[in-house]
Amino acid sequence: MNLAYRDVRHNLGRFLLTCLGLGLLLGVVLAMIGIYRGLVVEALTLVQGMKADVWVVEANTQGPFAEASRIPGGAREAVARLPGVAAAGSLTFQTVEGDSSGQKVRLMTIGYEPDRPGGPANLIAGRAIGRSHYELVADVGSGLRLDDRVRLGRNLFQVVGLTKNQVASGGDPAAWITLLDSQRLQFDLAPPAARVQIARGMGAADRDIVNAVIARLDPGAAADEVATAARRWKHLSAMTSAEQETILTRSVVDRARRQIGMFTTILLVVSAVIIALIIYTMTMEKLKQIATLKLIGAPDRKIVAMIVQQSLALGMIGFCAGAALIMIIKDAFPRRVVLELDNLLTLGAIVFAVCLVASALGVRAALKVDPATALGG
Repeated sequence: MNLAYRDVRHNLGRFLLTCLGLGLLLGVVLAMIGIYRGLVVEALTLVQGMKADVWVVEANTQGPFAEASRIPGGAREAVARLPGVAAAGSLTFQTVEGDSSGQKVRLMTIGYEPDRPGGPANLIAGRAIGRSHYELVADVGSGLRLDDRVRLGRNLFQVVGLTKNQVASGGDPAAWITLLDSQRLQFDLAPPAARVQIARGMGAADRDIVNAVIARLDPGAAADEVATAARRWKHLSAMTSAEQETILTRSVVDRARRQIGMFTTILLVVSAVIIALIIYTMTMEKLKQIATLKLIGAPDRKIVAMIVQQSLALGMIGFCAGAALIMIIKDAFPRRVVLELDNLLTLGAIVFAVCLVASALGVRAALKVDPATALGG
């Protein structure tokens, strides 16, 4: 006879309600793990999507994602002539707020040369940019659709293509425009400011500035050697793609990652305490029944098995309910939630271990019950 099954069936409604509450808590834990993983994935999305082997930026900086970087546009030709470089492209990065049909749209605009590296990856609709001006490829997370028109600065851009899951490390959807348009957007002064500059004899601002140059290498070329060659120019710095990814994960999103990691750990501890209290409470409510079982000769292992089985059932049902809930609603989160099979298996194993440890309180209380308690009033 399975005592745990019979006891659960006797209080089925309360047991399922407890499982649901625990499932919601474990669902929050899973959501935090997914957000934690999502931060890392989002931080690396643009870097990996551009398939660059070497990043060339301003000297003494860590690249356009970590801090400001401005280098002359002519640096691209110099990088393209380095041994081992197959192709090089100039890029600009700027976060802007545009206007589309009266709605504000916040975008990370990336200026690139259409015939060179740095263009949009994962195109799911429309086409790439085909004209030199006023066309835009946006991520679907921006809410823009094909043929929408967006005002950026003083110019109106038409959406000709859509990508998916292309966002900046801060979560802003990415949008690609031509390098010429992006330089005008980023470096052109407003007319009043331009007139003041001219009146002061400073002339027009030089627009041939970019934030980075990326290079793709020939097969067999070593990225470290090309980066070392680029660093010989005193006004430039260079890093491999792996170094750029390390900077993003250990610098740009490190604090957010650690904070979410700490919060997830706290939630796991709270979950363990709650499971322990639930099992202890369920055991204390059955002390008279447990005493009766002892009085009629039931072995301790039967009583221990009942408590442990109930604890595991509570944890596993709650875990499955929480996992199902998060998998259903994860796409509704404003930022990306990434849950892999290894995350689910790891948390499942943790919940299993927590349930075993938490049941120790109930087991201890059950084993201390005096069989004579069953004869009391």
